[in-house]
Amino acid sequence: MLNETHDPALNSWVASANVAGTDFPIQNLPLGVFRRRNSQEACRVGVAIGDQVLDVASAAASDSLVLEPALLRACSAPTLNALMALGNVAGSSLRSTLSGALRSSVPATERLRRHLVPMADAEMALPAEIGDYTDFYASIHHAAAVGRLFRPDAPLPANYRFIPIGYHGRASSIGVSGESFRRPSGQSLARGESRPVLGLSRRMDYELELGVWIGVGNARGEAIRIADAGSHIFGLSLLNDWSARDIQAWEYQPLGPFLGKNFATTVSPWVVTLEALAPFRVRSVRSDADPDLLPYLVDTKDSRMGAFDISLEVGLLTPRLRAAGSPPARLSVGNFRDAFWTIAQMVAHHTVSGCNLQTGDLLGTGTLSGSDPAAAGSLLELSAGGSRPVPLPNGETRTFLEDDDTVILRAWCEAPGAVRIGFGACEGTLRPA
Repeated sequence: MLNETHDPALNSWVASANVAGTDFPIQNLPLGVFRRRNSQEACRVGVAIGDQVLDVASAAASDSLVLEPALLRACSAPTLNALMALGNVAGSSLRSTLSGALRSSVPATERLRRHLVPMADAEMALPAEIGDYTDFYASIHHAAAVGRLFRPDAPLPANYRFIPIGYHGRASSIGVSGESFRRPSGQSLARGESRPVLGLSRRMDYELELGVWIGVGNARGEAIRIADAGSHIFGLSLLNDWSARDIQAWEYQPLGPFLGKNFATTVSPWVVTLEALAPFRVRSVRSDADPDLLPYLVDTKDSRMGAFDISLEVGLLTPRLRAAGSPPARLSVGNFRDAFWTIAQMVAHHTVSGCNLQTGDLLGTGTLSGSDPAAAGSLLELSAGGSRPVPLPNGETRTFLEDDDTVILRAWCEAPGAVRIGFGACEGTLRPA
């Protein structure tokens, strides 16, 4: 899957793309949907390059960027759905064209330079129109840590090592980074009480996840083979599946999450394509000590390179930190390579029943935690269910989120012989009810 677009020697005539540590060097080229801030413009497709957004639609319309007709139509649409539906071969063609046009070796840059929009001036929208959203439970470390809080003698469900567990989420309440939402209400049962009450959640939490965007769907009744799953996955972004832990604890048996999670999910605006992630593929963590899987979940290539080395970080900006001009407090750092299930296994399992995934559908990985308790992807784990306050650098503590707290997720990939790439930020703020 490696090609000339991954060449670590490549530089761009967009100077900020060559700065060490940038999320968006020319080797990344993630796609999103934007318009100029405070404008009435239609949203259209853009690509992140350094601290700029290249307006792909306007560049192609003015012949500053030559695209084949199908790609031109797709990039002029108000979402990424049309581009996703063309498949990864077309996406690879677009990536190659963009890479060639943005390289520092290309002399005629002024034609494209006028189609750059500073990121600070861009208003980002949801990358795609999302028909359905499914959230998985891919981190065995998260599943075990949460299980120990409620079932110390048997923390993992009996089926955990055999199937990728998931539930059907709520697509209508998914928002893009920068959003805020109100503290939700619901039923909860206080410790020692026999009757529930209706009220505001007092145990609000975040969940550090990655979102998997479906490109080409499958026909109803036709399962996607695990070996073919990659051709149905467009790319990845960050995802925060906000959770009201007190509401969730009372309602989740027997049918799983409902009001405890349906009020807000936040995604980052840039979709990093599978092709951009090719240098960072690694072996799955599943070992010979784990039980044998049913054949539809097994593929030699997926076992050898179906996981991804993606570092994951959670930051918290409290009102006091914000007022003092201080940076967000780092709560944890983990890595997606520690996930027990691969994204190909999630797609194969999701469709083995005949379920038809559609272009723009979103899959969440579930909370991504590491074996080290400091790599936990939620406050539920970091605070041991609320019993151990998490200290912050300014002397504050948190067991769960407080009003006007902002959670900032970040992710990046690094590997020998490859240029570091990032995902941008996934940011959301809990407002008072």
